[in-house]
Amino acid sequence: MRTVGVVVKRGQVRALELARELVGWLTTRNLTALVEDGDGTSLGGVAATKDDIIGRADVIVVLGGDGTLLSVARLMQRRAVPILGVNLGGLGFLTAITTDELFPMMERLVAGDVQVDARMTLTVALRRGDAVVTERQVLNEAVITKGAQARIIDLETTVDGDEVCVYKADGLIVATPTGSTAYSLSAGGPIVHPAVGVITLSPICPHTLTNRPMVLPDSAVVRVSVRSLDEDVVLTHDGQESLQLHSGDVVEIRKGPHTVPLVRSRTRSYFAMLRSKLRWGER
Repeated sequence: MRTVGVVVKRGQVRALELARELVGWLTTRNLTALVEDGDGTSLGGVAATKDDIIGRADVIVVLGGDGTLLSVARLMQRRAVPILGVNLGGLGFLTAITTDELFPMMERLVAGDVQVDARMTLTVALRRGDAVVTERQVLNEAVITKGAQARIIDLETTVDGDEVCVYKADGLIVATPTGSTAYSLSAGGPIVHPAVGVITLSPICPHTLTNRPMVLPDSAVVRVSVRSLDEDVVLTHDGQESLQLHSGDVVEIRKGPHTVPLVRSRTRSYFAMLRSKLRWGER
């Protein structure tokens, strides 16, 4: 390992302080620190765009929360670079370690003594007529939901060409195992171990109460057609990028061709993380 990317949550003082300390630590070991444009000069690293960091780094350290990590993961299509997420105080299901664990983990990274999980992604294509308007990679989920002023929306859903139903609901979440502990969990979806290859469908506040979350094989192709006229309907990728949908638009979701490698904590198992984050066993 010779080059380390450092991505910092914007506007968080503690993240900037830790990044400056990390860049100094790397410099004293003759390692190159690539820091996102805007932070590079003040932190002492080499300024680069996120795309440049992904193209050049041997590992990327994300200082912030899950949202900051997701912003990096969505760009990771040309080259898979291990991401080490450092939790700076939020809930943080994706950020594997605490700030106190950062430098001991960096020592192991330099020595090559790390474990990495390859996390499944989804490819989300928006089709309008015969044209593909956009195609994105997501690590957590694609969400089709009504806008702030819209009523219940109609979402005609098929899996591998077979009709499932027309969901009459506030929306629909299509998630990876990694995303099962994000928005999908809040909507009553199942918790899925990240090593299991599945796709989950979770309706949001369905009008028909028997519309329950479903678990599909990761080979499934999910197609959701918007059947609501004159309603405000939005497609959101990983909770960060949103697109307005029109009646007749089709969102096609399938397993992505790329995985995102996340560095795993050596001191905390997946189930220990669930116990801690979800407060299992507490009274």
